[in-house]
This record gives sequence, structure tokens and C-alpha cells, in this order.
Amino acid sequence: MITAALLVTALLFGGMILYSFGFAAFLFTALPPETAGPTIRRAFPHFYLFVMGTAALAAALTLSLALPLALALGAIAVSVLPTRQLLMPAINRAIDAGAQSAFKWLHGLSVIITLTHIVVAGWVLSQIPGLAS
Repeated sequence: MITAALLVTALLFGGMILYSFGFAAFLFTALPPETAGPTIRRAFPHFYLFVMGTAALAAALTLSLALPLALALGAIAVSVLPTRQLLMPAINRAIDAGAQSAFKWLHGLSVIITLTHIVVAGWVLSQIPGLAS
């Protein structure tokens, strides 16, 4: 069980890092803004589903090992839902309306949430090996 929890949590952590710092950044450097924007807009719902599902699975696998770690992963899974369903559409509406100030604030909030998820997943990932001893 420890190995499965470790691997799924590593997938969560690595997937969030790759998407946030790799894929999204790559799109905006490789494509013109009028193509990159709609492409990233289409990709984000899938990213949030990945985070939600992977965090939930990691929480379930960690539950019998350490309740605090499972709760941390569960918090990631649960907090992604309002981010995906409420914050992301608000960001899109701000872009569509040309409301730069609102977009910057909302996008900044989404970045803080994602960075928090990455930090929490990284912390959990660092704790799982210690459960083997």
C-alpha cells in the first residue's frame, strides 16, 4: 500500500508541476496569444479533473497509512472543485469582458491555490517513505 500511495502522490505532484510550469508556459511561448489562450482554456478543465481524481485516489491509498496525510490529499481533491467550477469560469468571464484588473486578481488566486496544492502534495510525498519504518 505504501508503494501505491507513494506512486500516485508522485503522479499528482509531478503532474501539477509539469502542467503549471511546463505545459502552460510552453503554450504561451510556442503559440501566438490568440491560439495559446483558447488552448489553455480548453486544457484547464482536464487539468483540474486530473488533480481531483489523482488526489482522491492518493487520499484513499494513504488513509490506512496516516490519517493526516490522507486528509491533506483529500483537501486538495475537494478544493479543486470550486476552483474548477467557480474560479475558472470567473477568470474566463474576466478575460472575455476585458476586465484586466479582475483577471489579474482571479488568476493570482488560482496560482496561489495551485501552488498550495503543489506544496501540500510535495509535503505528503516527503512523508510517505517514513511510514515504511
